[in-house]
Parts: sequence; structure tokens; C-alpha cells
Amino acid sequence: MPDTSEIDIQYMRCALALAQRGVGRTAPNPSVGCVIVKDNIVISRARTADLGRPHAESIAIEKAEGRAHGATLYVTLEPCAHHGITPPCVQSIIDANINRVVIGILDPNPDINGKSVKMLEDAGIEVIVGVLEDECKELNSGFFNLIGNNRPHVTLKIACSLDGKIALENGDSQWITGELARRHAHLLRSRHDAVLVGVGTVIKDDPMLSTRFDGIDHNIVRIVLDTNLKTPKNSILLKSAYAVRLWVFHGKEIERNSDIDFISSGAVLHQCNPQDLEEVLNILAKKGITRLLVEGGSQIHASFLKKGLFDELIIYRAPIILGAESKSCSGNLDTKYLSESYGFNLSDVRNIGSDVIETYKAKRLIA
Repeated sequence: MPDTSEIDIQYMRCALALAQRGVGRTAPNPSVGCVIVKDNIVISRARTADLGRPHAESIAIEKAEGRAHGATLYVTLEPCAHHGITPPCVQSIIDANINRVVIGILDPNPDINGKSVKMLEDAGIEVIVGVLEDECKELNSGFFNLIGNNRPHVTLKIACSLDGKIALENGDSQWITGELARRHAHLLRSRHDAVLVGVGTVIKDDPMLSTRFDGIDHNIVRIVLDTNLKTPKNSILLKSAYAVRLWVFHGKEIERNSDIDFISSGAVLHQCNPQDLEEVLNILAKKGITRLLVEGGSQIHASFLKKGLFDELIIYRAPIILGAESKSCSGNLDTKYLSESYGFNLSDVRNIGSDVIETYKAKRLIA
């Protein structure tokens, strides 16, 4: 961290808190928080608007209504320096006669990385970079993944029993967790751009996969991996495709007669190899998806684990035991040696009703 004051850290935390409110709502852009401070008084603050525009800095400067002269601007990500739909934020900062800019982390986009800092310094503005850098990077891990790895941040979500089972042998799984945990799962969806399941889950559960949480209006992209277009024609997903976006990744050639339901439902079809998860994630990245929530089933989870294509694991664990014959949450990993096992760093545990939510960060064990 650069040589900075506790006051800078305090205001950067305020900017981070603002940006947190936009996570899952600003794709394809990152969620950025901005706070403008003058004489140790916050005169304006903002986050990136839903759908990614306007940017946080532009909104905060406009809300300051000319009072930003001589102020310090705190922003979680380096301001943009290129002309797009709107003018570059860095020019807005210069035009507002702001004296000092404190930046959480540089923008990894090669078209920006460090360029805005130079423009600000050339304009005589003091610039500090790297305040709470790790937190700022974690906040927009999806955006950084998109730039660096050409894929979104991937979260695997599992609801299971104490012994790691997701359903009885007969397939019965509703409901393993309690009502509060299920409501929290909708909040989790609201922090992702898209949610993904396999066609087996669609056939078995007929899910809606939308975000249903009071006070949150979030139009998530629903994604189904369906190699042979087996999604039932009367499924809730197809019936609601015009209202809530539905993307189906398939491998077969479209036949106008037999696949008319897909064509007319409003679903967007992507022909590829749905079993090639790298290809699927690359397509999602090109479409601007920065945060992907994978909800299952177990074979889908196993496939992401085998390929190492995951960043986070969230387990909703119910205080019940289903027994050895029940269905495992880990699918067909078939690990034979400890050196092949998948390790995680536990980052958070909390109670919600009678259930427990465990959050893990990805870590591959090395023998």
C-alpha cells in the first residue's frame, strides 16, 4: 500500500461500500464507487449506474454541482481515459478542478492501464494509487478475470446436507435448506450477471432461475447447457424467455420443425460444444458477462472443478444427514489420490436460520 493516511483509507472504504451495491448490476462494466471530499466533508458520492453507465466519477462530479474545486476524489478503480458513449471520466475530473485523486487500483484494460494517472499528473493533480488495492481488485474480480483470463468470475453454489448430499436416491431434494437460506440464494443471484444450470436440472426441477427478492429489480441472464435441445417445450424457462433473458448453449443443428419452440420463445441460442466449458466461458466473456453463478447439477459442478474453472464455492449446508445412498454434491470427480484433491481457502461462515453458509476461495492442493 502507498504511504497514505487513515483518512484516505476511511474514504476509500466508503467508496468500496458504494461499489458493493452495484455488483452484479453493471456488466459489462465494473462496479466502481466514488466519493468526493472537501475540508473533510463528503460533498458527493456515487456508484456506477445499472447497466454500466454513467460512470461513478461522472455522476459524483455532476451531483457536486460545482463544489468539487480543490477537493479530493476517491475512486475504487482508475478512471477511464478513452472516449466511448460518454466522455472520459479523467477529463471530467480535470475540468472539475479537483486537486487530488486517490485510486484503489489501476484499470487492467491495456487501453487505460496507467494512462489516466499520467493525464491527471500532467494536469497538476496529485495522484495516489493502491489504497486498499486487494479489496478493490476482489470487488471486481469478474472484470479482472474478463481482461486477464477471458472468462467471468465463476461461483459454484451448492445446497447440501451435513454429509454433502444434494438429494435422496429417488431424486427428492425440495427443500434441503430452510426458507431464509433460499431467500439468501436469491440475493446471491442478484450479485451475479448470469446463472447457469445443466439441462438435467431443468428437466428434473423446472426452475425459473430468476432473482426474486423484495426491493431488488435484477434481470439476470439464465443459461442452460443443453447439447441436444432437450429443454421441455412447456418449461418455465421457455415460457418466460421474453420476460427474463434465456441463453441456451447447444451442439445440434437447428431444425425449424422440431425446434420451433426454441426459435419462437425468445431464447437466444448459442451453437457450440456445451461440454467445452472453456468455450462456453469465452462466449460469455465476449457477451460481457463478468460474474457467473453455477447452480448445478452435481455433474456440472464436477465438470467446472475438473477443469479448474472456478473462483469461489458457496455451500448452503442444512443440519440434516441423508445417508450414503443419497446423491453427492461432487458428482463424478473420482479422485484417487490426495494430490488430485481440490482444496479451498475458507473465507466466511455464517448462520442463516437453522442452516450455515460457507464461502470458500479456490485453491488447488499440491502434493
